[in-house]
Amino acid sequence: GAEIASDLLKLGFNLNFAPIADVLSNPNNTAIGKRAFSSDPYIAGEMAAAFVSGSQDAGVIATLKHFPGHGATAADSHNGMAVSDRTLEELRNNEFIPFKTGIDAGADMVMVAHISVPEVTGDYTPADLSGLMVTQLLREELGFEGVVVTDSQSMSAITDYYTSEEAALQALQAGVDIILMPKDLETAVQGIIDAVANGSLTIERIDESVLRILSLKHKYGII
Repeated sequence: GAEIASDLLKLGFNLNFAPIADVLSNPNNTAIGKRAFSSDPYIAGEMAAAFVSGSQDAGVIATLKHFPGHGATAADSHNGMAVSDRTLEELRNNEFIPFKTGIDAGADMVMVAHISVPEVTGDYTPADLSGLMVTQLLREELGFEGVVVTDSQSMSAITDYYTSEEAALQALQAGVDIILMPKDLETAVQGIIDAVANGSLTIERIDESVLRILSLKHKYGII
């Protein structure tokens, strides 16, 4: 983590969308595959936490991904809907372990995936658009207080089912702080402006995210 951070700083980067905290529990998973540290949640957690510490001590923000865990899916969310059949207890006993370990190690960012977890949410809403997944589980249960970013919202798991403004708005309502790569940036921004104007999104909700982002920038001397 420290060595990669050193290389990134030389290139002018202060943020890395790493480490992978996914547990490779499905050996046929092509979305994560060899990017995962391990099929053992405790080993994956130990490695992710070490990467976080090395990276952030060297001055590059680390990002645990892809919450709530992409390693059990068969499909790739780049190409369409990806579904995990995990129950909440199964997530707690497997996928959540490396995220919790990484959070306890001080990870400043978490990326939330587009995967659907119907056994937990009761429907096929992508995790980054779900208040249950982002606010209740990631923030409240796992205790994450840092910046939450979506995975790229130009991926098919989003674009096949939502407009850019719908996805951006639902992510913010769910508790996300940063919308990564909406397919149409201008319409996503306008959708947020319209939502504030019509009362479906509050300024207070936006201010929460702005404060987290500015606080993180201040921590690393960016502002």
